[in-house]
Amino acid sequence: MKLKSYAMGHWYEGQDAGQELFHAVTGEKVAEITSAGLDFKGMLDYARKTGSPKLKKMTFHERARMLKALAQYLMSKKDEFYKLSAYTGATHTDSWVDIEGGIGTLFTYATKGRRELPDEPFYIDGKPENLSKKGTFIGHHIAVPLEGPAIHINAFNFPCWGMLEKLSPTLLAGVPAIIKPASQTAYLTELMVREIINSGILPEGALQLVCGSLGDMLDYVDCQNVVTLTGSASTGKKLKSMPSILDNSVRFNMEADSLNFCMLCPDSEPGKPEFDLFIKEVAREMTSKAGQKCTAIRRIIVPENLVDPVIDAINLKLSKIKIGNPALDGVKMGPLVSKGQVEEVRQRVDNLLEECELVSKDFEEYEIISTNPEQGAFFPTTLLYCDDPFNKLQPHNTEAFGPVSTVIPYKNIEDAIELAKLGKGSLVGSVFTSDNETAREIVLGTAAYHGRINIINKDCAGESTGHGSPLPHMVHGGPGRAGGGEELGGIRSVFHYMQRTAIQGHPTTISAINIEWYKGAETFEHEKHPFRKYFEELQIGDTLITHKRTITEADIVNFAGVSGDNFYAHTDITSLPGSLFEKRVAHGYLVIAAAAGLFVDPKKGPVLANYGIEEATFIKPVYVNDTIWVQLTVKSKTKKETREGDIPMGIVKWDVAVYNSENEHVARAVILTMVAQKN
Repeated sequence: MKLKSYAMGHWYEGQDAGQELFHAVTGEKVAEITSAGLDFKGMLDYARKTGSPKLKKMTFHERARMLKALAQYLMSKKDEFYKLSAYTGATHTDSWVDIEGGIGTLFTYATKGRRELPDEPFYIDGKPENLSKKGTFIGHHIAVPLEGPAIHINAFNFPCWGMLEKLSPTLLAGVPAIIKPASQTAYLTELMVREIINSGILPEGALQLVCGSLGDMLDYVDCQNVVTLTGSASTGKKLKSMPSILDNSVRFNMEADSLNFCMLCPDSEPGKPEFDLFIKEVAREMTSKAGQKCTAIRRIIVPENLVDPVIDAINLKLSKIKIGNPALDGVKMGPLVSKGQVEEVRQRVDNLLEECELVSKDFEEYEIISTNPEQGAFFPTTLLYCDDPFNKLQPHNTEAFGPVSTVIPYKNIEDAIELAKLGKGSLVGSVFTSDNETAREIVLGTAAYHGRINIINKDCAGESTGHGSPLPHMVHGGPGRAGGGEELGGIRSVFHYMQRTAIQGHPTTISAINIEWYKGAETFEHEKHPFRKYFEELQIGDTLITHKRTITEADIVNFAGVSGDNFYAHTDITSLPGSLFEKRVAHGYLVIAAAAGLFVDPKKGPVLANYGIEEATFIKPVYVNDTIWVQLTVKSKTKKETREGDIPMGIVKWDVAVYNSENEHVARAVILTMVAQKN
């Protein structure tokens, strides 16, 4: 079978024989891969001209619903992915992380997109800035999609998750993508992309696939492209230094393999829950995906008085993990991805053994449970020990990308922090301690060198997702050796594919661009009360100027009684001398409540319910016998997704500005209401 690329709306088979790919367990030939003959420049142009315009027209909510539909579709096809994933040497658990973990990332971004982003094709960033004395000239920041495409160069170890964790924020941002999987496991990526295309869920041009080399594609990138790489630092350095990327200031995000640490703290001695949790986590990370994870634990940092108990406990745990064909009963760790990877890991272990000693079984003592172990890409779990980690630096410089880790001793917490930093930048570190002050010292001492720090004790272990599990909600990346980039991190990663632009002008103009009302922008008063209007009838800037109300002493006393808020400024005038207040002052929440009484239309109508309140600010005191009035203005509107049986509705944000009889601004809030749709 020859893998095909998906380019410019069609599937293409490479024009030469290509590289042969092999089954990691049996050594049998699986496929051939080549991209010879592809029009790489044409692919970029096709994404810009076909995919980008369609995605840009969609709102964030429409894109989010697209991601959800895609996730649901891929879940219905997961059994097909599991079958092919076995060819990579993955156990069922390994495949679950890759396949369902990847699909779960789509679900997460679908949810966050609908909850945290507007139902618009662009994003309003931060708050407006007043740039003039009279407020007639303001500024704001918006973010719009780059006109793409993003080019995602992925690693072999997670052929599904690695693609989907980049694709999710890219598509949510409104940017098309070109996927380039690592050749060794590209057959699984190709299958998933084939199903994505078959689903018909994505607009044409939103996704293309290159099976094989990228050819000269990167020679044609410009400032509207993003290039992301998961892979080796040497490859990243080569790509980042390409003239096309330097000359055009192309955004380049790299996530490289790193020498991640796992630290046992002095309080977590044998017999404590944290010691057992530590041993379990180290063994799991050494054997999950056969140690072929960018987040795997490479350096095991432990108090020098606990070195022997730690080595004995890890070896005991590893001895219970059977290595072999994952299809056979009892096997918990499969092979590496290829024979070539076996040779590379063995060479790295030889480098480490120049300064470290082997403290696990010798390589020849391991039993491989397989019908043809000599044909598979098997490599045993390998535990090393470095007795002088400040002078013997191989463990801090050399990574064996397999089931290999090194125990490193420390004398005190200060030394432990310095050892953690000797990795020169890592994706993740984990700390096992029940001492919160120790945890604080380590986090503050190491955070500048690590993208994520996982603190584990008995109280959180039951729900912890573990050292090696990047979550879509949290940043995945790290400084220095780890690549200096960021992926995931919730909505943060969406903005990696967008351009932030400052816009400046009159409030009315900025309101018209952003479809959001700002103070000083034009308003529209009508005879019809805005609460009598359906969602479709309301316009940004619709305004109600209310009648007036005098706040009496009885109002303040009654509100104190109802609310239980007996703060001295409201209830004890004898305590006012020397305070901020001249006389008895109304509760801030009384002012807001009274404002609601002024602007609410009490009759049943399109307004279904109060949905919430934001940005409540009490600007100036309201005293006894002060008179207030309200300007209520439609600030923004968001149509809600309607499920079967729901009342069709939208969320309307109202700017509530409260003034006193001197027309001084005394309070402000943003009120949210559910408003029914007319049709």
